[in-house]
Amino acid sequence: MKTRISQVYPDRVEVRGRDLTGDLMGRLTFTEHFHLLLTGDQPTAEQRFFLDLLLVSIAEHGLMPTNVAARMTLAADPDSLQGAVAAGILGCGPVILGTSDECARLLAENQGRDPREIAREIHAAGEKMPGFGHPVHTPVDPRAERILELADEHGVGGPHTELARGLRDAVTEVWGKPLTMNVSMPIASVMLDLGFPASAVKAVPILARTASLLAHLAEEREDPIGLGLAAAAEEAVEYER
Repeated sequence: MKTRISQVYPDRVEVRGRDLTGDLMGRLTFTEHFHLLLTGDQPTAEQRFFLDLLLVSIAEHGLMPTNVAARMTLAADPDSLQGAVAAGILGCGPVILGTSDECARLLAENQGRDPREIAREIHAAGEKMPGFGHPVHTPVDPRAERILELADEHGVGGPHTELARGLRDAVTEVWGKPLTMNVSMPIASVMLDLGFPASAVKAVPILARTASLLAHLAEEREDPIGLGLAAAAEEAVEYER
């Protein structure tokens, strides 16, 4: 058995081969440290910039079920901040937090293919296209457009982002109507073009949403609405015998 992440000694902590206090503390931002922990390498300037950007883009999205679950959990057990955070994170699935990991696999596994061919296959199988559609943002997701705009400005859009853009046109053609490219698709494409492995992509929305949950829970302690949300849910649902 082995790990490459960290080892603790009586006089120091070693992280990815670096001395925590001597090499990292006061020298790296949290984003840079996250990249180091996740990949084993310190990020380039562009990797750091876009990792920051993507974390900001997906951190907060209103009173989603994840935030509501966290608030209600804290209302039920005010001393369990960690339990409330866990309750919110457990609900961070593809419906609530997006399909960035599915988008990453789709883009990584279909390099060099015609986007229309990919769209036709998914449509014929009766499946949804990952990274497309949104219940609120239509006709465009402003977060997705901003990521793509900055990717162009910085010249980091590569083959994965090119395929993502091709899929947008292909989806409109194959589905017979425009579908919003949501934030999950450019999160995946930009991360892949910057050299992140597909397996690491989902870590970004999970880390980002953890920060948001902590903000909601801090507010819950100061101005609680968790029990009110629970009462509203009970009033909104009709009981049938």
